[in-house]
Amino acid sequence: MAEAKLRASERQLRDLLAAIPAAIYTTDADGTITFFNEAAVELSGRVPQIGKDKWCVTWKLFWPDGSPLPHDQCPMAVALKEGRPIRNAEAVAERPDGVRIPFIPYPTPLRDEDGKIVGGINMLVDISERKQAETQQRLLFNELNHRVKNNMQMLQSLLSLAGQRAANPQAREILREAGNRVAAMAAAQQVLYETVDSTQFNAKGFLLAVCGTIKQTFPKEVAVEFEADDAKLSNDVAMPLALILNELLTNAIKYGTPDGAGTIRVGLRRDVDGFQVFVEDSGPGFDLASVRDRSSGLKLVQGLARQLHGKLVVTKEPKTRCSIRFS
Repeated sequence: MAEAKLRASERQLRDLLAAIPAAIYTTDADGTITFFNEAAVELSGRVPQIGKDKWCVTWKLFWPDGSPLPHDQCPMAVALKEGRPIRNAEAVAERPDGVRIPFIPYPTPLRDEDGKIVGGINMLVDISERKQAETQQRLLFNELNHRVKNNMQMLQSLLSLAGQRAANPQAREILREAGNRVAAMAAAQQVLYETVDSTQFNAKGFLLAVCGTIKQTFPKEVAVEFEADDAKLSNDVAMPLALILNELLTNAIKYGTPDGAGTIRVGLRRDVDGFQVFVEDSGPGFDLASVRDRSSGLKLVQGLARQLHGKLVVTKEPKTRCSIRFS
């Protein structure tokens, strides 16, 4: 009677697994296939051989980057060899007809009452539709970035042309400054476009790209030193930060490089309160309270700092430094 109840329980479990629409299979402790459902046949494009095939029901396996994944190194093999469930992994199954299916596996070791591994169970979730949606989203994002970049380049060209034709020196300066701001924003936009993550960007790459663009307008006698932590920042801060760097670097060139030569240090670091961006030069410095009402650039920096929930601070020792801490 006990054996009959056990067989009935096993049949009930197999019927349950067979009814699940996701690809499911089981193995013994050595990784040999002991059961698979119809969804596993549909995903793999083949009928696995019970008692012969090992580790996975698929024909061939690949990593998401396209490199081959040996079956004895697949997530199910790792789960059984190391005695732990494997999560957050992705792989690609190739069917005998050549079609490739991206999937997420959920291999889990099965243990007896004494804790000994007696087999494993794995569920393969087809993520083809998700990958197609991500690809479509990326194409739309690329098209949007392409249009934004072209519009920024066109705007920068128009500002440059208007500046060349302007007879008034003050108007030429205003147009030049506006063109530089657009160039800094375009550099930030390019960084956001090239990043893999759609919500964050790398601080170090961002600083090098934006400051490198701004530096093109500097005299050759001025050197710029960069230092940045390899940290992630939210995309929301990219444009304000690019404009802040443009204004502070422009200010450093005007007032912080005696005789049109010298070195400017630019940094973007992580600290206990979040992040700190700074520009440091060898100039005499200035009192922020006394000049901010006369400088449109510093007013812009203060407004952008508030947007980042930060505050512009100016110190004169040991060198003049303009810095903003933000979360």
